[in-house]
Amino acid sequence: MTRMINDQITPNNGDWAVEANGLVKVFGDNRAVDGVDLKVRAGSIYGVLGPNGAGKTTTISMLATLLRPDAGSARIFGHDVVKESHIVRQLIGVTGQYASVDESLSATENLIIFSRLLGLGRAESKRKAADLLEEFGLTEAAKRPLKNFSGGMRRRLDLAASLISQPPLIFLDEPTTGLDPRTRSQMWDTIRRLVKTGSTVLLTTQYLDEADQLADRIAVIDRGKVVAEGTVDELKMSVGNSSLHLRVLNPGQIELARRTIDQVLGVHSSVSSEAAKITAPMADADRVTDLLIALRAADIPLSEISVQKPTLDEVFLTITGHGVQGDTTNASSSKELEEAKV
Repeated sequence: MTRMINDQITPNNGDWAVEANGLVKVFGDNRAVDGVDLKVRAGSIYGVLGPNGAGKTTTISMLATLLRPDAGSARIFGHDVVKESHIVRQLIGVTGQYASVDESLSATENLIIFSRLLGLGRAESKRKAADLLEEFGLTEAAKRPLKNFSGGMRRRLDLAASLISQPPLIFLDEPTTGLDPRTRSQMWDTIRRLVKTGSTVLLTTQYLDEADQLADRIAVIDRGKVVAEGTVDELKMSVGNSSLHLRVLNPGQIELARRTIDQVLGVHSSVSSEAAKITAPMADADRVTDLLIALRAADIPLSEISVQKPTLDEVFLTITGHGVQGDTTNASSSKELEEAKV
């Protein structure tokens, strides 16, 4: 799904590309979005992180005028998404999770059609199509019918279509779903280039590394609510400066080692069932020296020890109580959402 309009309106000079307050969307008995607040600074990459069914796509659809909010308000570069939807659509590009292209046509023909619909001339449309196909590594498949494209190739073509007329704000809804690692990396480079050339990007993803690599700020959304918001470092700091990961050589000493860790570090450690690994938050990594001395005094040999910064995975697990892949609460809204987009 790609929706773009000629960029005929210049956004205002305010700091905020997106301002959303208390957005709500209900599908039957399912409150898919439940009071979402977002503020996206112009010229940045803003990540919305959450599992499938968390409400990410529904939120994007309301911001992009594809769905009308049941409550709350949102403004794009100062323009109300409901009252001024015709203006908002001229300021945005939207690339969804599924490519909306004509399978009977080639990649070149699809891009030329999109370009002509956006007001480009015949020659300029052909040039634009060729440039975008080269940038996304699709030149060799340019004349191939889309029905013979892989899922990853379709995703790249859909994003290419959204860049024909680069708008001030681009919504990317899980843009790298189904892509191989090399193509994902290429897509990341393209997203960074978009911001360097003047666009603002709002990116939804369920890939923790993607949010970590790209986003200037991140909103963690779960069950239709924003449960945390900040920079990557701020979110990681919220669960501790660093974490200790330790394994003892003798499994029979795990409990003794855990009690020693708790006493020396003054924290509550935990033991994972996987490989009897002990983990504990560490406010001060220098205390690891004191811990090693205490473990040696207790005659507890180690097979492994490391001190690491918290990962986004640990942040998400701490905040929500489950992994980023582990919740499909709002998945029942998908049918209604797809119908609303048609």
